[in-house]
Amino acid sequence: MNRRSTALLSLTALLAAGLTAVPAGPAGAEEVETIRNGTFDSGADSWWTSGVTAATTGGTLCADVPGSTTNTWDAAVGQNDLTLVKGESYRIAFRADGTPAGHSVRAVVGLQVAPYDAYHEVVPRLSVSGDSYAYTFVSPVDTDRGQVAFQLGGAADPWRFCLDDVSLLGGVPPEAYEPDTGPRVRVNQVAYLPRGPKNATLVTEATERLPWQLKDAAGTVVAHGRTLPRGVDPSSGQNVHSLDFGEHRRTGRGFTLVADGATSRPFDIGTEAYDRLRLDAAKFYYTQRSGTPIREDLRPGHGRAAGHLDVAPNRGDGAVPCQPGVCDYTLDVTGGWYDAGDHGKYVVNGGISVWQLLATHERALHARTGDPDALGDGTLALPESDNGVPDILDEARWELEFLLKMQVPAGEPLAGMAHHKIHDEQWTGLPLMPADDPQKRELHPPTTAATLNLAATAAQAARLYEEYDPRFAATALTAARTAWAAALAHPDVLASESDGIGGGAYADRNVTDEFYWAAAELYLTTGEKEFQDHVLASPLHTADVFGPVAFDWAATAAAARLDLATVPSRLPGRDRVRQSVRAGADRYLATLKAHPYGMPYAPEGQRYDWGSTHQILNNAVVLATAHDLTGSAKYRDGAVQSMDYVLGRNALNVSYVTGYGEVHAHNQHSRWYAHQLDPNLPHPPAGSLSGGPNSSIQDPLAQAKLKGCTGQFCYIDDIQSWSTNELTINWNSALTWMASFVADQH
Repeated sequence: MNRRSTALLSLTALLAAGLTAVPAGPAGAEEVETIRNGTFDSGADSWWTSGVTAATTGGTLCADVPGSTTNTWDAAVGQNDLTLVKGESYRIAFRADGTPAGHSVRAVVGLQVAPYDAYHEVVPRLSVSGDSYAYTFVSPVDTDRGQVAFQLGGAADPWRFCLDDVSLLGGVPPEAYEPDTGPRVRVNQVAYLPRGPKNATLVTEATERLPWQLKDAAGTVVAHGRTLPRGVDPSSGQNVHSLDFGEHRRTGRGFTLVADGATSRPFDIGTEAYDRLRLDAAKFYYTQRSGTPIREDLRPGHGRAAGHLDVAPNRGDGAVPCQPGVCDYTLDVTGGWYDAGDHGKYVVNGGISVWQLLATHERALHARTGDPDALGDGTLALPESDNGVPDILDEARWELEFLLKMQVPAGEPLAGMAHHKIHDEQWTGLPLMPADDPQKRELHPPTTAATLNLAATAAQAARLYEEYDPRFAATALTAARTAWAAALAHPDVLASESDGIGGGAYADRNVTDEFYWAAAELYLTTGEKEFQDHVLASPLHTADVFGPVAFDWAATAAAARLDLATVPSRLPGRDRVRQSVRAGADRYLATLKAHPYGMPYAPEGQRYDWGSTHQILNNAVVLATAHDLTGSAKYRDGAVQSMDYVLGRNALNVSYVTGYGEVHAHNQHSRWYAHQLDPNLPHPPAGSLSGGPNSSIQDPLAQAKLKGCTGQFCYIDDIQSWSTNELTINWNSALTWMASFVADQH
């Protein structure tokens, strides 16, 4: 559900997970109780039940919950017709217990009518650590159709739920949020390469140079030096010093840095962690697959039933109709990857993700440090492993085949173009496993941007799969040519900015970059003059395409430029193309050296954008590509050092990659990696990248806790913060590319 331009978000697009943007609450509001008969002194008056047998005894309501229900909402107790005031802070409190102990209840404050938006939800485990619960949130809407519901279903065996002292108190002071940033010495919590750059940041009020020590796991000082004062970092508001311990090259585990009375979190010096991260970042995609069961033996703890296969309660993806008035046919669009934390599948985001996975493989074929076997056959534990095809290509093909299915059939209006996206008719709540999604699925209108994404990635695929499956390569190239011709015939069919109900809009008002990208990939695969001429005539071919944010799903010119610079061809003026990559890398390197936290990212006004972590990594991809082109160590070191921020050397002292670092993001916004809401569900798999700081903080949780945040502090590791803590396929593709590059620098 990620977006590039927050200015394009409509109100409906902000309804992800049943949430909307809210302003600050009114000052001086009086406390008002919203719940009626919350003590059950009047029996069950004002309360409803569904799917349970309930009665009150001694001022407590108890419900016998049947076993073998499927969904949490199959058994519930609640109260309707509650009045909520937009922007007001509320405290939901209750006492509850369960027999036997350990059952979970999903407590939701939301809308009692369709689309049943959830404004706040928690899933405590009952009778484990007391029986009193209280949570504070801000209402995102004005409504008199509010609801408090306690959802009890989903258990295999019957159990008993008892409830008392329910309160929904309005006008309470919002809870102050103070992130725990840990020790003031900020490091890459995972690993530094033995012969790579090693830098850290010290947060301190001191203005003079300070001594530092590097200690091994036994506490022995193995290196020392003095800090470099850097003044106030505008991206965090902190006064900081830099530490450089790059001269120490001895490998080991459990090193720490000590400075100004503070000791960093531990880290390694070695290469093993990046070998592992390369695999984990790529393994992420198998668990995102739609239309197939995720095997527990291949992903322990993350196995699940196939989603959207026309098996009840799914409406399924086997014969999906268009939105009303868009078309009169259905398409089989099974397969592909779920884009992010929801159940949508998007061609424009799938396109850039496929390109980057394929580019990871293609770099390994051409770069002097590339290793094609590192993501080769059998490395990613896929159902297709051991088929003689590199696993990275097997995984990318799962999405490619979905992209091909999104093409408008011959004989239909706009034949050859690609539908922009397919997702649920309405937003769904959290948590919701893909196999349990009951919503109607819809194809959204074809767009020029989606069509060119298909043309670019299918053309790229044609050259990379030729060795392994010539028939599939030929099919892909035919689809790419057809899509190219359709885009030329319909060059300005754009996605609607208001088409954001049930899934992200992914609107893009300028597709010049997609034309450049598609022409580049078709030229590199075919060598044909038609595509060469389009590349050379594009206004972007001689433009500077390496701005503060090099590329993402809506800015693909840099993707074209990188491939034109690295994939062998006879393109006239190719030396100038390669020089442009070096020039872009020089600017990112200058940004990195000037930044107190050592990263190639300094957006104007420190306004961190949605998915800032992957933007930092994509800027690092340009640095890494410059190293591949020149062999210059300065570009390699800049690219490697960029990983430090993502892995813990940042103002919040957190690794944004699940499973990596002592303190790491693990509550990313997702409907099925939802352990924070349901203890029976998993956290995201190791190697999942969080979107990270986002200055626009569009979701209510972030707005309630992070109002007025500066740059790096606009982040919270909470499943409800979809604007700062989502996971997506294109963010993980950047991590896969960069982790692979760093692992190759042994």
